[in-house]
Amino acid sequence: MKFTLSWLKEHLDTQASLDDILYALTDLGLEVEGVENPASKLANFTLAKVKHAEQHPDADRLRVCTVETDEGDKQIVCGAPNARAGITVVLCKPGDYVPGIDVTLSVGKIRGVESHGMMASERELELSDEHNGIIELPSGEVGQKFTDWLAQNDPAKVDPVIEIAITPNRPDALGVRGVALDLAARGLGVMKPAKTAHIEGQYPCPVTVTIDEDTRENGCEVFAGRLIRGVKNGPSPDWLQQRLKAIGLRPISALVDVTNFFTYDRNRPLHVFDADKVKGGLRVHRTVGGETMLGLDEKEYTFGAGQVVISDDNGVESIGGIMGGEVSGCTEETVNVFLEAAVWERVQIATTGRALKINTDARYRNERGIDPAYNMQALDDATQMILELCGGEPSNLVVAGAVPDVSRAYKLDAARIQSLVGMDIPEAEQRQILTRLGFKLEGNLAHVPSWRPDILGEADLVEEVARVASLTKLVGKPMPRGTAGVPKPILSLKQKREQIARRTAAALGYNECVTYSFIDQKSAGLFGGGTDVTMLENPISSEMSHMRPDLLAGLLQAAARNQSRGFMDLALFEVGPVFNGGEPGEQRMQISGVLIGKTGPKDVHGAARSVDVFDAKADAEAVLAAIGAPAKVQVLRNGEGWWHPGRHGQICLGPKKVLGTFGELHPKVLAEMDVKGPAVAFTIWPEEVPEPKTRTATRPALELRDLQAVERDFAFVVDAGVEALTLVNAAAGSDKALIEDVRVFDQFVGGSLGEGKKSIAITVRIQPTEKTLTEKDIEAVAAKIVEKVAKATGGVLRG
Repeated sequence: MKFTLSWLKEHLDTQASLDDILYALTDLGLEVEGVENPASKLANFTLAKVKHAEQHPDADRLRVCTVETDEGDKQIVCGAPNARAGITVVLCKPGDYVPGIDVTLSVGKIRGVESHGMMASERELELSDEHNGIIELPSGEVGQKFTDWLAQNDPAKVDPVIEIAITPNRPDALGVRGVALDLAARGLGVMKPAKTAHIEGQYPCPVTVTIDEDTRENGCEVFAGRLIRGVKNGPSPDWLQQRLKAIGLRPISALVDVTNFFTYDRNRPLHVFDADKVKGGLRVHRTVGGETMLGLDEKEYTFGAGQVVISDDNGVESIGGIMGGEVSGCTEETVNVFLEAAVWERVQIATTGRALKINTDARYRNERGIDPAYNMQALDDATQMILELCGGEPSNLVVAGAVPDVSRAYKLDAARIQSLVGMDIPEAEQRQILTRLGFKLEGNLAHVPSWRPDILGEADLVEEVARVASLTKLVGKPMPRGTAGVPKPILSLKQKREQIARRTAAALGYNECVTYSFIDQKSAGLFGGGTDVTMLENPISSEMSHMRPDLLAGLLQAAARNQSRGFMDLALFEVGPVFNGGEPGEQRMQISGVLIGKTGPKDVHGAARSVDVFDAKADAEAVLAAIGAPAKVQVLRNGEGWWHPGRHGQICLGPKKVLGTFGELHPKVLAEMDVKGPAVAFTIWPEEVPEPKTRTATRPALELRDLQAVERDFAFVVDAGVEALTLVNAAAGSDKALIEDVRVFDQFVGGSLGEGKKSIAITVRIQPTEKTLTEKDIEAVAAKIVEKVAKATGGVLRG
């Protein structure tokens, strides 16, 4: 958003300096992105008078001038054809920087004659492209600053241009009057009364306007206009052209320039049709699809179905709220003009503009929100300006639809500024700020002005007060401690587990990834997602069309990117939510890690090896132990389809309580994700880990056993299809009081065992608790183990 300082002062009566205004704008949330101040580069130049001008002795086109300056008479050699005695000029002294020629002057000799400075042309001072002669001023005192003379006689040439960044929630600041209102609320001036006109129509408008029934809702709420006949279109006056040029707009004609003026002055886009080119009435409707229009930018647009346009009997004449058509555009031959103002639905403006790839000032403002209550007044104000610049006779207004009622009010609670922001602002000051911003206060109710669509609750009132009062006044204060001693923990158990999981995975050598929650449909489909329930309505790109069903998708994409850059050995992890639906509650927290390639760098001792399923298992168990999972768990099969069918396991507390999964990833998944293996991974669901029965800040007491443990080895011959886990669980359950641990240390297949048989060797650790075990006690436990394993697996002790 650009505007000039003089334009701002047409709405704001202020004596504040430019620097004060710039600081206030940024502090108010209207961040200043740039300032073009012509006076800054002209500050050193002064006025002087040529007393004598003589021909240069060695050059026909040069003259030697005696110039009266504030430092006495100076000799200056000048080549301008209008250099002569008696004229007042702009003097550039030695040491001054001349912007138009990018030169810092010094005393020099021109054809043997010394020259102490120069007399400048307009192009040399970047005031215009004029360079046929030096500047001749009609008045001025010797020694007077040139900027002071311009401020008095031609202020437009030293008018600063300010550019501010507008956040999407502040459409009111897309008009100069809206910016002035914020500065007045801060106290940098007083708002001048808005210039309003009241136009009485002199005849019925011959152009009719209608809105289709299906377009009034979520399309166009009101469409109004009037005919002005007998206008004389042509160049707009200098003041309007200079104003538009200053903010980067090209003046076109008086009629078009008026609409551009109101777009920036009041954030009120308007449109003018050449009425003689309109056949029949104007109709606002939705497109069927396939219609075309040649736009004012001389590009042809083809419409899809459901886009809102304005048509006459000839076809589409304008894209509602975005751009007019070339066919009905105004030219210098226009004598009858139809002026239109409408209130459009913001979402459809954005959707249509994006679909057609059109970016205009009108679209930019209409899709963010305009003041609907100003719609009818804007027609009168713009009509008045057209009558002043182009003449003509106005008709009565024609209106389709109705101006929407956006009135609303919220309770003003003066105490909330302290609780929400931490600032102590008296209630009287709060009410004064809101009043200056255009709010109407009735008791404790604050009625929101129609031009502020961003005010949607009581908290927004607090924000406005704090913003205008200045958040720089917010002083940090330590919160008093309510009670002595150690405060209660703030983090929830879920948050603690996420934090502990991150630290544990990092300590195991993994690098943390933070990937998008959005992935492409193909990758989501590999992990059980990619359905319509997780599809985004408005995705950033086709590669981010669905919510991720599993963290492994993003981790494998990150791994593929790293491998394409030569990093083949990777250990990556992530903690974050995954989604199985689009409704609240249809998401879960997940911890995932992947190991790819080798366990370490190449080594002369051959220590590096390919990662395997047991690396993932060990890391999964370490993370589970750190977040408080029970030590005794079961490892079962039947994981999801993206795991290798024979090389994975689910860590469970019973068949239905799955804490996590580890194993190799399916080769088809790796091929689809372009990841070069071997690759193993683990996935943990921290919310499935049972909460501790008692919560305490201290660790439980260390339990030491003073009785000697005993270990016994057993080798059982079982069928080849028997799982080692079944055997281990049977052995561990034979005497839960004494058996502390069971683990497999060997497996043998073939040889003398015969076809379809294998040997599984286990070590059983027996830990007495009350007395030292005798050999008879140990033999009794061993007998229970053999009996239990035989019953569960059909196995026999290996001879």
